[in-house]
Formats: sequence, C-alpha cells, structure tokens
Amino acid sequence: MNPLAETPSMSVTPGTRQEDSLLSRDARTVTVWSDIGCPWATLALHTVHAAAERRGTELLVDHRVFPLELFNSQSTPKPIIDAEVVAIGAKVPALGWRLWSAPEYTYPVSTLPAMEAVQAAKAPEVGGLRASDQLDTALRHAFYAQGRCISIVPEILAVAEECPLVDEKALASAVERGEGRAAVYRDWAVARSPRVQGSPHLFTAAGVDVHNPGADFRWTADPNEGGFPDFHAYSADWAEGVLDSVTAQE
Repeated sequence: MNPLAETPSMSVTPGTRQEDSLLSRDARTVTVWSDIGCPWATLALHTVHAAAERRGTELLVDHRVFPLELFNSQSTPKPIIDAEVVAIGAKVPALGWRLWSAPEYTYPVSTLPAMEAVQAAKAPEVGGLRASDQLDTALRHAFYAQGRCISIVPEILAVAEECPLVDEKALASAVERGEGRAAVYRDWAVARSPRVQGSPHLFTAAGVDVHNPGADFRWTADPNEGGFPDFHAYSADWAEGVLDSVTAQE
C-alpha cells in the first residue's frame, strides 16, 4: 500500500454530525489528515494557508496524522519524495522547495517524531491549536526548503524555537514525556478506515470532504519501479470553498 501515490479525488458531502475521532466539531476548524513527509499534503496546506492570508481570514487547522511509514512498514522512499518535490516545486515555485542538499546520511528516516511534536503542541501549556499549526508549517519548511533532519528531537526543538506561538521549553518537556505518541497511534487507527482516503484529506464540520484537492496528475508507472508523477495542472480554487465553509459559521 502506498497512500502517497494514490489518485487524487475531490468531493463535498452534505454536512452531517461526525465523530470527534474523524474531524473537529468546531465549525471554524479545518481538520487535515496528512503526513509531514507527503509533498502533496504540504502543497495543500500551503494553498489553504495562502488563501486565508489573502482573504485576511484567521485559519484554524487541526492536524491529524496519516502515518505513511506505519501504513507501508517502511520509511517513504527518498526517490519517490524527490520525484514529487521536482514535479510540485516546478508547478508551484512559490513553495520555495529544493532537492535535498544536505549530506545523504542526514536525510530523515522517519517523520513520526515531528508529527508527535505537532500533536504535543496542541496542549494549552505548549501553545494550543494555532501553535500546533505553526509548528507543522515550520517543520515542513525545514524539510522541503532547508534540508533539515526533522527525524531528531534536537532539530525539531530548534525549529520550535523559531515559532513565536510555541513554548519551546514546554514542548521539550512534553516530548520528553512522550506526549503526542499516543495521539499518533489513535489517529492511525482512524486513518485505516475508508473515510480517510489518504494524505492529505481535509474535512470541516459543514461538510467539506476533499482528498488531495486541485492536483491533476498521474504516475507514469509504479513509483517503486521507476515511475514519475506526471503533474498536468494545479488549481488553488478549492481552497476558497474550504474557507467559505468555515467562515460561514462565524
């Protein structure tokens, strides 16, 4: 199973009362299931954040974990990520991505520690939901644009120090206690259900239900056998619908 290479889809379903395990019941919040090591998820998050900034909308994102390495029983292969970074970075240069330029031995073998930290940052004493989103954004930038090893706690905490909303000392203490680990595994249990189709999948309480929106691409062959992502086009229009969904509740 390789959820990172799944075919993108997009749908909007009528608003229904969902379980808290699937999405936030806060009508102003966008719940995003993803893996930090998924370039498509990072593109989607960049798109919705940029749209919110243009509109002057305060965006609340509740990050849930779709842990690719647990699904696949291996770290996501670097050649797959490299191919997607090239395809996406060429189509959306505003991302500022670049191919891994640090020594190969420093390449992150796991994104679980980073995602655990993002979950731990949701605690009020660390910063809460906005701090968690700020940390997630910063960790993605550190990986895709700066070539930093976000597998190791010292680097994660160094990134956290750059986030004004995150109490780095409280986060360090939470990480030391293993806070966030249980949340990752709880999310994995939910992510294995058919409701979450892959990374990324976005939900809102008003009924938005979109998997990898805006991207028109296909793999030329199995990515594990030398295939390439043929990225035809990207539309950011979907983000307006997501923002309309949450701002209509204000």
